[in-house]
Amino acid sequence: MKFAWIDLRTVPEAHREAVVDAAVHARLAGIVSDDPALLDTLPPTIARVLVAPEAVDSPHLVAVVVDDQDRLDRLTASAAFVHVRDDRTLKLACAAAVRLEHTVVEFADPTKIPLEIVIAAADGAPGRLVTAVADLEEAAIVLDVLEHGSDGVLLAPRDATDVFTLARLLEVTSPPLALTTLVVDGIEHNGLGDRVCVDTCSHFEEDEGILVGSFSSGFILCCSETHPLPYMPTRPFRVNAGALHSYVLGPDNRTNYLSELRTGSTVLAVNAEGRTRKLTVGRAKLESRPILTITAHSPEGVAVSLTVQDDWHVRVLGPGGKVRNVTELRRGDELLGYVATEQRHVGIPIGEFCKET
Repeated sequence: MKFAWIDLRTVPEAHREAVVDAAVHARLAGIVSDDPALLDTLPPTIARVLVAPEAVDSPHLVAVVVDDQDRLDRLTASAAFVHVRDDRTLKLACAAAVRLEHTVVEFADPTKIPLEIVIAAADGAPGRLVTAVADLEEAAIVLDVLEHGSDGVLLAPRDATDVFTLARLLEVTSPPLALTTLVVDGIEHNGLGDRVCVDTCSHFEEDEGILVGSFSSGFILCCSETHPLPYMPTRPFRVNAGALHSYVLGPDNRTNYLSELRTGSTVLAVNAEGRTRKLTVGRAKLESRPILTITAHSPEGVAVSLTVQDDWHVRVLGPGGKVRNVTELRRGDELLGYVATEQRHVGIPIGEFCKET
């Protein structure tokens, strides 16, 4: 569970009370200060973190500023604050993250490579890593670095509005989907049409794809090009998704037409167990190709349809992540899909009558 601490050390006094009230109201994890008297006034519902040059006897969580290995080795507190500005202090941050309950790191340079190194070094360690960030945009990046991200972020907000925005940022998750087994009714060759390849900025896993369908009520899990093919290299960032009219399921239970995807759009990667994650689209490539339509139905009798390129190298996923070539599908074959309960208007779920055929 990601969390955030609010750094009061540089917050102007005129905004401090409002920032504290916002942090408590938004249920952020902690407040950081170098003033123990200020921390004494805070309610017990929020962690109080004291940044100090030495370990001191305090009722608060004490994060001692550490600048060398000898100081770290002698540290009696359970938390450290490390300013990373070179290779020596980077190694110090890694060592602290491995052994301490909390390690706060602040980086002198904007590159995220040092943070990646600390995250990798601390992988599997029981402690929690907190990264100081300059603003909300950097907070969003830091929380996703190496897909794992920093456990927490430390932000000095400009005002209470920043606190509430940060709280909403922490709430952004990609919940799992309850996939269903679809039974193929048949395939039909339809001649020529325009199909879209979705090239993302990330690698897909072998059992991942995106959910695409002709109807907003049902989707088929389209396989990424992570599996070897004769005559061409794998492209593990790509899904040969379907005809341009098709819906693709994205974050927040919203859909887009494949024709609407652009650089910077987001889609939802879904694996065979229903786990999801947001991916950024790098390019959507539309080309004219022979097409075919797969028709299927869910156990409840919901009709599902998907039109894709008519070629054996285009694939969809079946139960257990089994890879199925679309041209080899036969009546009775099983596919993985998702059935939506709502109709949609401009991609947004809405409770209205709508029939698609």
